[in-house]
Amino acid sequence: MRRSRKRRSAAIVIAIGVLVVAAAAALLYAYRHPSLDATPATLDILDAQGARVGVYHMPSAEEIASLGNGDAVMYGRRLLNETARLLPDNVGNDLNCNSCHMAEGKRPFGNHYLNTGGGSYPRYMTRPGKEIGLVERINGCLQRSMNGKPLARDAPPMRAMLEYMAWLSRPVPDGARVSAPSEGPIDSSLVPDRVRGQALYAAQCAACHGGNGEGRRDGSGDIAFPPLWGERSFNIGAGMARLYKAASFVKHNMPPAAGREPPLGQQVMPDQDAVDIADYFIHQPRPDFAGKGKDWPRDPKPKDARY
Repeated sequence: MRRSRKRRSAAIVIAIGVLVVAAAAALLYAYRHPSLDATPATLDILDAQGARVGVYHMPSAEEIASLGNGDAVMYGRRLLNETARLLPDNVGNDLNCNSCHMAEGKRPFGNHYLNTGGGSYPRYMTRPGKEIGLVERINGCLQRSMNGKPLARDAPPMRAMLEYMAWLSRPVPDGARVSAPSEGPIDSSLVPDRVRGQALYAAQCAACHGGNGEGRRDGSGDIAFPPLWGERSFNIGAGMARLYKAASFVKHNMPPAAGREPPLGQQVMPDQDAVDIADYFIHQPRPDFAGKGKDWPRDPKPKDARY
């Protein structure tokens, strides 16, 4: 009888272990193959008044080969996916552009690139307190989210990233936009509980991002899941260092399959959980940003600004 119980217990432990490994493998596959992340096949194109003026068909990377500028677009796609590897002089940590711009910039609520063309830039932004173009926006990410250095406006990598974003935006007329939110809503009136956030992080996030926020590498040594704090993560000047920005991203994008409906996926987490988790990891040690004193020179700082 005792041997039978022991065998059953051992079988249960093995089964649980198999399920955990399988779940981790599925998440790793989804992260390493962002174009497989669930995204709508078509979206409405809306004019400035919100009227429907067309249909946006989500493009496939297979279409790039037929473009006259296909080499540049494909190079831009690679740069956004492998920024740290391909731009070591400009990236100072272990993040890539698509660590935050999910599914190669195609995912609603995942900081997509679908509206970077069509007259969206230049535009006024409160943090610099002036109108900026897309080049400045990309360089801001390099300096803040990737704790690195800007690219020259006419540098081939910059031109290639612009070509990729223009390809995604090309079907959208000037003044119109794809009806896909770049960021998801979050209740910014919620008060965070950092102690609860630490426990939630350990239970739901550490398996991929590490117990000390160090991220995870794959078998070839590449970062599979980016670090969330420490010297190899984003600096304090990044948008992700702000509480409700980070909470919105966590709620709508983590884990990578969170947007899929049950039974294949899982429901999006509650706002309070996302706020608590975000409050925990954004307050862990991370690099400073030398230019932070110049931020919000004209407009009020957001209430979740870190400085």
